[in-house]
Amino acid sequence: MSAARFRRRAVGVVSALVMAVCGPLTASAAAQAQPRVSVDTPATSAAVSQAKHSVVTWGASADRQGAGPADRSYRLIVRTSVGGTDMRIRLSNAFGDHPVTFASAYAGLQKQGAELVHGSNRRLSFGGAASVTVPAGKTVLSDPLPGKLAAQSNLVISLYVTGAQGPTTGHGMAMQTNYATAGDHAAEEGAAGWTDPMGSWYWLDAVDVETSATVGSVVTLGDSITDGWASTTDENRRWPDYLSRRLQAASGLTVKGVANEGISGNKVLADGAGQAALNRLQRDVLSQPGVRTVFLFEGINDIKAHSGVTVDDMIAGYQEIIDRAHAAGKCVVGATVMPFKGWYEYDAAAEAVRQGVNDWIRNSGALDAVTDFDKITRNPYDPQLILPFFDGGDHLHPNDKGMQAMADAVDLRSLTSC
Repeated sequence: MSAARFRRRAVGVVSALVMAVCGPLTASAAAQAQPRVSVDTPATSAAVSQAKHSVVTWGASADRQGAGPADRSYRLIVRTSVGGTDMRIRLSNAFGDHPVTFASAYAGLQKQGAELVHGSNRRLSFGGAASVTVPAGKTVLSDPLPGKLAAQSNLVISLYVTGAQGPTTGHGMAMQTNYATAGDHAAEEGAAGWTDPMGSWYWLDAVDVETSATVGSVVTLGDSITDGWASTTDENRRWPDYLSRRLQAASGLTVKGVANEGISGNKVLADGAGQAALNRLQRDVLSQPGVRTVFLFEGINDIKAHSGVTVDDMIAGYQEIIDRAHAAGKCVVGATVMPFKGWYEYDAAAEAVRQGVNDWIRNSGALDAVTDFDKITRNPYDPQLILPFFDGGDHLHPNDKGMQAMADAVDLRSLTSC
C-alpha cells in the first residue's frame, strides 16, 4: 500500500471512529413492496455494543429553481439504497434568498402514486418542534425518526411549506413523479388531495440512516447521464440505481449506500446547469454522512460546449476534485467519458479533447480505480458512436439497457479501493 493510500485509510478510520462516538443518534421508517414503518424491538447486548454511524441512503443535488407558491404541500418520492434505523432528512434552502418555513413534515411509504401504505405516515420533528424555519442559504436536519427503514424502499416525504418567496431550492429532473397541492395535506395518507403531479424534487436533498460503522456509501458525482436522462421515469433505472441493487445483493462488501448527485447539463469547471462540480463538491458529496467513495463521472458538457476547454483544463479540474476528496479521507473512482458522435455539438476538436481526457483517466494513476464506461458503451464498428443497443435516441444518453450495462461494468471491490 502506498504512503498516500495509507494516510487516506487512516483518515477514514479516524473519521469513522469520531462519527461512531460523536455522531447523532438516528432512526427510520421502512419496508419494501408492502413495507411499513415500525418501532424497533429491544436490541440485544451485542447489537447495543456495536458501533454505529449515520450513512446517506438517498441524495439529489440541490439547484436553483423558479419561484414557488407561499402555501403549498409537496409529496416527494425517493428510493432508499442502504437500510438502517433512525432516519433523518435534510431540507435545503441553499439557493433561496428568503427564509422558508416547513410548517409540517411527514415520512411514510408509497403504496401507489401519491397514496401511502396505511399507517406508515409519521410526523418528523426538528429540535423537538413540529415546524422549522430555514434561513436563506442554509440547510437543516430533522430529528431521528425511531424505527427501521429497509433498503430499496419507496420512501415518501410530505412537506407543508409556508412563506416561500423568490427562488426555491430543488432538483429539476427527478425522473420520478412527485405531487403537490395547495394548502396543508402533509399528514394525509390518501391520494385524493394531491392534484398536481410534477417531475422535480423540492427542498429535500438527502436522507440518511444509522447503521453499522463498518458500512458506507458511494456518491456518484455527474451530469445528465448520472441524473438518469433517457431512463424510464418512475422505474429507478438510472445507472446508480442499478449499482445500488448490485451492492445490496452482494455479500462481503462494506459499501452499501448510493447517493446520486448528478445534475443534467452540469460541468466540472463552469457554473451553468447547477454549480460546477468543483463548486458543489463540499455540499453535495463531502458533507454527506458515511461516504466511503466518490465516483467521478463528468466532463462531456465541458468538452462539447466548445468554450475553449483543453485536456489540461479538464485534468486540473479532475485533480482538484481528487485531491479534495482524498484530503477528506475518501476513495475516488473515475469513469471515462462516453462517446457522443451524432449529438449535434459533436466535432473532431471536441472528440480530440475527449480522447485526451480518457487517456489521462485510464493511465495517470491519479484515481484509486477506473471504470471504462467508454469501452463498455461504444460501437465496435465506430468507437466514436454509442452502441445502438444502448442509445437512448440522441447518441449521447444511454437507455435503460445502457444504464444497466454501465452499472454492471463497475467492479464493486473498486468502491473500497483505498
